[in-house]
Amino acid sequence: MAIHYRQILELHAQELVQRDIAAITGNSRPKISEVIKQAELHQISPPFTDDVDDIWLESLLFPQKQPMAKGRQMPDFDKIHEELAKPNVTLSLVHYEYEQECRQNGTIPYAYRTFCQYYRAYAQKYKATMRIRRKPGEVMEVDWVGSPLHIVDRETGEIVKAYLFIASLPCSAYSYCEAFMTEQQKAWLTGHIHAYEFFGGVTQYLISDNLKTGVTSHKHSEVILNEMYRDLALHYGTIVMPARVRKPKDKPTVEGVVGTVSTWIIAALRNETFFDIEELNKAVRIKLKEFNERPFTKKYKQGSRLSAFHDEESLPCDHCLFKLIRWPVGGLPSCN
Repeated sequence: MAIHYRQILELHAQELVQRDIAAITGNSRPKISEVIKQAELHQISPPFTDDVDDIWLESLLFPQKQPMAKGRQMPDFDKIHEELAKPNVTLSLVHYEYEQECRQNGTIPYAYRTFCQYYRAYAQKYKATMRIRRKPGEVMEVDWVGSPLHIVDRETGEIVKAYLFIASLPCSAYSYCEAFMTEQQKAWLTGHIHAYEFFGGVTQYLISDNLKTGVTSHKHSEVILNEMYRDLALHYGTIVMPARVRKPKDKPTVEGVVGTVSTWIIAALRNETFFDIEELNKAVRIKLKEFNERPFTKKYKQGSRLSAFHDEESLPCDHCLFKLIRWPVGGLPSCN
């Protein structure tokens, strides 16, 4: 009888007892217990992506059952993970190099699809991200958080809005944020400079929203940056890539972090009163530290944004694409 690996694990995640899982799947309770035990050992649990099927799960949980497993060479995924962090290196390339190595050793390589599945399982267990979509230090995504913070004017009692700038690194999801009294150009540029200071380096690319503080025009064939934003990019040696209008997937990390920051920083400060921007930012920094050090909630992610940053992309590291900071000069907003 076929073993319904995926269904067993999904039903187990719904907290069904093994007796009920056996009744639904038709698999024996000892087999169900064995599958659950192996899944916990490999730290594999739902939700699964569409390409995770019973064959894939069996190859991961019980590799000894796979036909022709004997004689195949298991890839060195620690080395592969390091190679993928380097510029222009892809899974397709490292699989080709793995095939060449197998031929030299007289062993049988795994097919590309199986190779990718094994790598994904490795990344789920040992790394912060399921797979590397962005290389360490390659991109910084920036935006304004939609929900404002508030400051109370000491003299008039008037409630004044403050706006939260956020920058995030897609590889580790490590983030920086700071409150400003306006969303004008000087605040926008200062937020970038302070983010680079916070991260300790400059990314190769900068993905921003189509704000007038940064982008004058964004047509299909041409992006025109305003003069100050262009000067900042030239000064730091980074390339600005404005997100397309109404295309949140162009900067998915910061879009996702914005929602979480709205809860863990803005909502967390909702019952506190601040009388100036310095007082507000002191509280923001405390909440930001908690946010970056908070453990990942997804079971396949270990550690936190901070530990992922230190493991994957903090300076100094051989494979990180960060460039050392060149401090601002005349014409750019002050860092103070």
